[in-house]
Amino acid sequence: METVRQRIIMLLEERPMTARELSQAVGIREREVYEHLAHVARSVTRQKKKLAVQPFRCLECGYVFHDRKRLTRPSRCPRCRQSRIQEAVYAVS
Repeated sequence: METVRQRIIMLLEERPMTARELSQAVGIREREVYEHLAHVARSVTRQKKKLAVQPFRCLECGYVFHDRKRLTRPSRCPRCRQSRIQEAVYAVS
């Protein structure tokens, strides 16, 4: 029987996914996915792999959150203050 984190790693090795897609595939809340992703990043590092993150992006002004360290969704854009943020995409490679 696989743990939630093992299933997340397996899914991200197959194809890139958003936190929402992961939550639906694994059957947990989206908020919980973000908590697991921090641990997944550490786990895959030990396996000589990497958690790749295509960063969040503002849909209004196009600002890209390149320097964001947290994996959670930002509440609004620092440039235009809008809350229309495109989700980040995660993958294990």
